[in-house]
Amino acid sequence: MSNDLQGHRSSYQDLASWLQYIESLHPKSIAMGLERITRMIERLQLNPAFKIITVAGTNGKGSTCAMLEQIYLQAGFSVGCYTSPHLLRYNERVRVNGHELTDEALCKAFSVIDAARNSHDEIQLTYFEVGTLAAMWHFMHAVEHKLDVVILEIGLGGRLDAVNAFVPDCAIVTSVDLDHQEFLGDTREAIGFEKAGVFRALKPAICGDTSPPNSLVQYAKKIHANFKTIHQDFGIKLTENGWQYTAHGTVVYSLPLPALQGDYQLINAACAVAAVESLQICLPVSEAAIGNGLRKVKVAGRFQILHQHNPGKISTTLIFDVAHNPHAAKALAQNLNGYKNSGKTFAVFAMLADKDIRGVVEAVMHEIDAWYVATIDHVRGEKAENLAGLIAAIQPQAQVKTFHDAYIAYQHARIDLEACNDVNENDKIVVFGSFFTVSTVMQHLALN
Repeated sequence: MSNDLQGHRSSYQDLASWLQYIESLHPKSIAMGLERITRMIERLQLNPAFKIITVAGTNGKGSTCAMLEQIYLQAGFSVGCYTSPHLLRYNERVRVNGHELTDEALCKAFSVIDAARNSHDEIQLTYFEVGTLAAMWHFMHAVEHKLDVVILEIGLGGRLDAVNAFVPDCAIVTSVDLDHQEFLGDTREAIGFEKAGVFRALKPAICGDTSPPNSLVQYAKKIHANFKTIHQDFGIKLTENGWQYTAHGTVVYSLPLPALQGDYQLINAACAVAAVESLQICLPVSEAAIGNGLRKVKVAGRFQILHQHNPGKISTTLIFDVAHNPHAAKALAQNLNGYKNSGKTFAVFAMLADKDIRGVVEAVMHEIDAWYVATIDHVRGEKAENLAGLIAAIQPQAQVKTFHDAYIAYQHARIDLEACNDVNENDKIVVFGSFFTVSTVMQHLALN
């Protein structure tokens, strides 16, 4: 670390300065491995007394974490939750009893981690490692009342992710599909093994993948985890007014549909309920609390529907979805197909270059009437012109327009949609392709 950075560190007064500083600590934005964070845990003596539920998976992690958080809050427990990435502000990542940490609390936690990092020998930490340590330090030492349970979302993979340095009392893998292949491998079997690393011997291990890779199943058996998988050990039965959670074919709970839309959210809900069931002895939760939690859960950017009203004009339906891989894009397409399908759908679309762009486009193209593609202002962002070329190659008859910014693309999509001769109340704009894409439009619209 430079003398300038070291000398300036103690004067950081605002969160933006701290975030800029911790981003500079490691030469790589992603550096897998547990050696650095394990040394820090020992140095800080982070030995949590609360129960920990760790959630991994290609898709569905954030939704499952939010469901667990709400269920335990409705049951009267004190709950911490650490998720990533964020959409509008870093504070979203760390919550206590449903409330985001203040800038002041985050800065205090960062200062503690940085002081420990520099004591004795300096430990180079990644941005995510510092954030994980800061969240756990706050949960253990800075909350007003002792926490009962903490829900942790894996950042990337599982086995070598910083979150996995903390031993869970229950672990969930929501789904396994291709993403982050440069770090996790290029097959479901390789990725399944990495995600299975969150499981622990003799501890509940929940799997929401309907066809789990053999590598994941065998790892769970090898370590003698208490492995439970959907459609075998627990399941979903739809009813006229909701759904039933079943265990080995027997109805355990009759529950309302989750507030989050989509069939895949029922699988996430079932995983959350399976985790709750596995910890009932130490964290008892009633059926009413589970139902209330599922009704109240909210997650920004997961098929989030807003209605934009213009005086004298038909209101526009705006849908945000952070889908950024084919697995998530297929779920988005299914949701779009079932939501007021008689109207037109204009897509505001931007992706990172290292993602499976072709797979995402192919998954949703039959639900899109016009594409408004943009460049993400990030070193990994794909150029709008390249996105447009790929879409044209896959869907030659598609209407495609390019823009340098996702919000500008959104503005043009809205103007064009409202100008259509056959505009109707079922028309919609869907913003998707990346957290960056959704965040850009949300920030300009001042959405929270």
